[in-house]
Amino acid sequence: MDTADLGALLLADARLPTGAHAHSAGLEPALVAGLRADRVPAYIDSRLRTVALVEASAAALTLRLVRSDPSASLRVQDELLARMPTAPSRRASQLLGRGLHRLAVRLWGDHPAVRGMAGLDGPPLRPIALGVVAAALGMREEQVARASLYDDVQTITAAALKLLPVDPTDATAWLLASAPALEAGVAAALLVDDDPTHLPAHTAPLVEQHALDHHTRTRRIFVA
Repeated sequence: MDTADLGALLLADARLPTGAHAHSAGLEPALVAGLRADRVPAYIDSRLRTVALVEASAAALTLRLVRSDPSASLRVQDELLARMPTAPSRRASQLLGRGLHRLAVRLWGDHPAVRGMAGLDGPPLRPIALGVVAAALGMREEQVARASLYDDVQTITAAALKLLPVDPTDATAWLLASAPALEAGVAAALLVDDDPTHLPAHTAPLVEQHALDHHTRTRRIFVA
Protein backbone atom coordinates (compact mmCIF):
# COMPACT_ATOMS: atom_id res chain seq x y z
CA MET A 1 0.00 0.00 0.00
CA ASP A 2 1.41 3.39 -1.00
CA THR A 3 0.76 6.75 0.66
CA ALA A 4 -2.06 7.55 -1.75
CA ASP A 5 -4.00 4.40 -0.87
CA LEU A 6 -3.43 4.95 2.83
CA GLY A 7 -4.52 8.57 2.41
CA ALA A 8 -7.78 7.49 0.79
CA LEU A 9 -8.51 5.29 3.81
CA LEU A 10 -7.50 8.08 6.16
CA LEU A 11 -9.89 10.58 4.61
CA ALA A 12 -12.73 8.04 4.74
CA ASP A 13 -12.20 7.43 8.46
CA ALA A 14 -14.82 9.18 10.59
CA ARG A 15 -12.33 9.23 13.46
CA LEU A 16 -10.10 11.71 11.64
CA PRO A 17 -9.84 14.75 13.98
CA THR A 18 -11.54 17.35 11.79
CA GLY A 19 -14.83 17.93 13.65
CA ALA A 20 -16.95 16.04 11.12
CA HIS A 21 -18.81 14.26 13.94
CA ALA A 22 -20.68 17.52 14.62
CA HIS A 23 -22.29 17.60 11.17
CA SER A 24 -25.22 15.70 9.64
CA ALA A 25 -24.94 16.84 5.97
CA GLY A 26 -28.31 18.53 6.37
CA LEU A 27 -30.13 15.45 7.64
CA GLU A 28 -31.18 16.92 10.99
CA PRO A 29 -32.97 19.96 9.52
CA ALA A 30 -34.43 17.80 6.76
CA LEU A 31 -36.00 15.51 9.37
CA VAL A 32 -37.35 18.50 11.29
CA ALA A 33 -38.89 19.70 8.02
CA GLY A 34 -40.71 16.39 7.63
CA LEU A 35 -38.38 13.97 5.87
CA ARG A 36 -39.44 10.42 6.73
CA ALA A 37 -36.96 7.74 7.71
CA ASP A 38 -37.83 5.66 4.66
CA ARG A 39 -36.90 8.62 2.44
CA VAL A 40 -33.34 8.95 3.75
CA PRO A 41 -31.93 6.84 0.85
CA ALA A 42 -33.61 9.21 -1.61
CA TYR A 43 -32.12 12.14 0.31
CA ILE A 44 -28.67 10.57 0.00
CA ASP A 45 -29.17 10.07 -3.73
CA SER A 46 -30.30 13.66 -4.27
CA ARG A 47 -27.25 15.04 -2.46
CA LEU A 48 -24.89 12.81 -4.46
CA ARG A 49 -26.33 14.27 -7.67
CA THR A 50 -26.24 17.91 -6.55
CA VAL A 51 -24.29 19.55 -3.72
CA ALA A 52 -22.02 16.57 -3.03
CA LEU A 53 -21.12 16.32 -6.72
CA VAL A 54 -20.18 20.00 -6.81
CA GLU A 55 -17.96 19.54 -3.77
CA ALA A 56 -16.31 16.38 -5.13
CA SER A 57 -15.60 18.19 -8.40
CA ALA A 58 -14.02 21.08 -6.52
CA ALA A 59 -11.85 18.73 -4.45
CA ALA A 60 -10.63 16.86 -7.54
CA LEU A 61 -9.96 20.10 -9.43
CA THR A 62 -8.09 21.58 -6.47
CA LEU A 63 -5.86 18.51 -6.34
CA ARG A 64 -5.18 18.72 -10.08
CA LEU A 65 -4.35 22.43 -10.11
CA VAL A 66 -2.23 22.75 -6.97
CA ARG A 67 0.22 20.21 -8.33
CA SER A 68 1.53 22.85 -10.72
CA ASP A 69 0.29 26.02 -9.02
CA PRO A 70 0.22 25.82 -5.21
CA SER A 71 -1.90 28.99 -5.01
CA ALA A 72 -4.63 27.63 -7.32
CA SER A 73 -6.79 26.74 -4.32
CA LEU A 74 -7.70 30.44 -4.13
CA ARG A 75 -9.35 30.37 -7.57
CA VAL A 76 -11.28 27.19 -6.87
CA GLN A 77 -12.42 28.55 -3.50
CA ASP A 78 -13.87 31.68 -5.12
CA GLU A 79 -15.87 29.62 -7.61
CA LEU A 80 -17.10 27.21 -4.95
CA LEU A 81 -18.23 30.07 -2.72
CA ALA A 82 -20.37 31.31 -5.62
CA ARG A 83 -22.05 27.90 -5.67
CA MET A 84 -22.97 28.00 -1.97
CA PRO A 85 -25.82 30.54 -1.83
CA THR A 86 -26.51 30.50 1.92
CA ALA A 87 -24.22 31.67 4.70
CA PRO A 88 -24.94 28.68 7.00
CA SER A 89 -23.83 26.25 4.27
CA ARG A 90 -20.64 28.21 3.69
CA ARG A 91 -19.98 28.39 7.43
CA ALA A 92 -20.46 24.65 7.90
CA SER A 93 -18.04 23.92 5.04
CA GLN A 94 -15.51 26.35 6.49
CA LEU A 95 -15.68 24.67 9.89
CA LEU A 96 -14.86 21.33 8.28
CA GLY A 97 -12.22 22.92 6.07
CA ARG A 98 -10.59 24.54 9.08
CA GLY A 99 -10.27 21.13 10.73
CA LEU A 100 -8.61 19.69 7.64
CA HIS A 101 -6.41 22.76 7.30
CA ARG A 102 -5.21 22.38 10.89
CA LEU A 103 -4.39 18.74 10.20
CA ALA A 104 -2.54 19.68 7.00
CA VAL A 105 -0.46 22.36 8.69
CA ARG A 106 0.51 20.00 11.50
CA LEU A 107 1.41 17.04 9.29
CA TRP A 108 2.47 18.52 5.93
CA GLY A 109 3.21 22.15 6.75
CA ASP A 110 6.09 22.37 4.28
CA HIS A 111 4.08 21.13 1.31
CA PRO A 112 3.70 23.92 -1.30
CA ALA A 113 -0.07 23.40 -1.64
CA VAL A 114 -0.54 23.60 2.13
CA ARG A 115 1.44 26.82 2.24
CA GLY A 116 -0.61 28.08 -0.70
CA MET A 117 -3.78 28.02 1.39
CA ALA A 118 -2.33 30.84 3.49
CA GLY A 119 -3.47 33.26 0.78
CA LEU A 120 -7.14 32.43 1.26
CA ASP A 121 -9.44 35.13 2.59
CA GLY A 122 -10.75 33.18 5.56
CA PRO A 123 -10.89 29.45 6.30
CA PRO A 124 -10.81 27.06 3.34
CA LEU A 125 -14.02 25.38 2.33
CA ARG A 126 -13.99 21.65 3.02
CA PRO A 127 -13.48 20.54 -0.63
CA ILE A 128 -10.57 22.95 -1.06
CA ALA A 129 -8.80 21.68 2.05
CA LEU A 130 -9.63 18.12 1.01
CA GLY A 131 -7.96 18.62 -2.36
CA VAL A 132 -4.87 20.12 -0.75
CA VAL A 133 -4.57 17.28 1.77
CA ALA A 134 -4.94 14.83 -1.10
CA ALA A 135 -2.07 16.58 -2.90
CA ALA A 136 0.10 16.28 0.20
CA LEU A 137 -0.70 12.56 0.34
CA GLY A 138 -0.02 12.00 -3.37
CA MET A 139 -3.59 10.87 -4.01
CA ARG A 140 -5.24 10.62 -7.42
CA GLU A 141 -8.22 12.69 -8.49
CA GLU A 142 -10.64 9.77 -8.46
CA GLN A 143 -9.54 8.91 -4.93
CA VAL A 144 -10.27 12.35 -3.53
CA ALA A 145 -13.56 12.62 -5.44
CA ARG A 146 -14.66 9.26 -4.04
CA ALA A 147 -13.54 10.23 -0.53
CA SER A 148 -15.55 13.45 -0.74
CA LEU A 149 -18.71 11.70 -1.90
CA TYR A 150 -18.31 8.83 0.54
CA ASP A 151 -17.89 11.27 3.42
CA ASP A 152 -21.18 12.93 2.51
CA VAL A 153 -23.04 9.61 2.58
CA GLN A 154 -21.29 8.39 5.72
CA THR A 155 -22.08 11.67 7.49
CA ILE A 156 -25.77 11.18 6.77
CA THR A 157 -25.89 7.54 7.83
CA ALA A 158 -23.91 8.20 11.02
CA ALA A 159 -26.22 11.08 11.92
CA ALA A 160 -29.28 8.94 11.23
CA LEU A 161 -28.23 6.58 14.02
CA LYS A 162 -28.47 9.49 16.46
CA LEU A 163 -31.61 11.07 15.05
CA LEU A 164 -33.80 8.12 14.05
CA PRO A 165 -34.93 4.78 15.45
CA VAL A 166 -33.00 2.97 12.74
CA ASP A 167 -31.13 -0.33 12.88
CA PRO A 168 -27.39 0.25 12.23
CA THR A 169 -27.52 -2.57 9.69
CA ASP A 170 -30.16 -0.67 7.74
CA ALA A 171 -28.02 2.46 7.78
CA THR A 172 -25.12 0.43 6.41
CA ALA A 173 -27.42 -0.91 3.70
CA TRP A 174 -28.28 2.67 2.73
CA LEU A 175 -24.59 3.40 2.26
CA LEU A 176 -24.02 0.29 0.16
CA ALA A 177 -27.07 1.05 -1.97
CA SER A 178 -25.59 4.46 -2.80
CA ALA A 179 -22.65 2.89 -4.65
CA PRO A 180 -23.97 3.36 -8.22
CA ALA A 181 -24.79 7.05 -7.68
CA LEU A 182 -21.51 7.54 -5.81
CA GLU A 183 -19.43 6.06 -8.62
CA ALA A 184 -21.39 8.05 -11.18
CA GLY A 185 -20.46 11.13 -9.17
CA VAL A 186 -16.79 10.19 -9.25
CA ALA A 187 -16.91 9.86 -13.04
CA ALA A 188 -18.71 13.20 -13.40
CA ALA A 189 -16.26 14.98 -11.08
CA LEU A 190 -13.32 13.89 -13.24
CA LEU A 191 -14.88 15.44 -16.36
CA VAL A 192 -14.37 19.01 -15.12
CA ASP A 193 -11.67 20.80 -17.10
CA ASP A 194 -8.93 23.01 -15.65
CA ASP A 195 -11.03 26.19 -15.59
CA PRO A 196 -12.60 26.64 -12.13
CA THR A 197 -15.44 28.66 -13.66
CA HIS A 198 -16.58 25.43 -15.33
CA LEU A 199 -17.28 23.66 -12.04
CA PRO A 200 -20.81 22.20 -12.02
CA ALA A 201 -23.40 24.40 -10.36
CA HIS A 202 -26.08 21.88 -9.42
CA THR A 203 -28.25 23.18 -6.62
CA ALA A 204 -30.56 21.71 -3.99
CA PRO A 205 -32.87 24.56 -2.90
CA LEU A 206 -34.48 22.60 -0.06
CA VAL A 207 -31.06 21.75 1.40
CA GLU A 208 -30.20 25.45 1.42
CA GLN A 209 -33.57 26.39 2.94
CA HIS A 210 -33.14 23.74 5.62
CA ALA A 211 -29.69 25.15 6.42
CA LEU A 212 -31.17 28.61 6.91
CA ASP A 213 -33.93 27.26 9.16
CA HIS A 214 -31.51 25.14 11.17
CA HIS A 215 -29.22 28.10 11.77
CA THR A 216 -31.91 29.91 13.79
CA ARG A 217 -32.87 26.97 15.99
CA THR A 218 -31.62 26.86 19.56
CA ARG A 219 -32.36 23.13 20.06
CA ARG A 220 -30.28 21.04 17.75
CA ILE A 221 -27.76 18.21 17.91
CA PHE A 222 -25.64 19.01 14.87
CA VAL A 223 -24.07 22.18 13.52
CA ALA A 224 -25.57 21.55 10.10
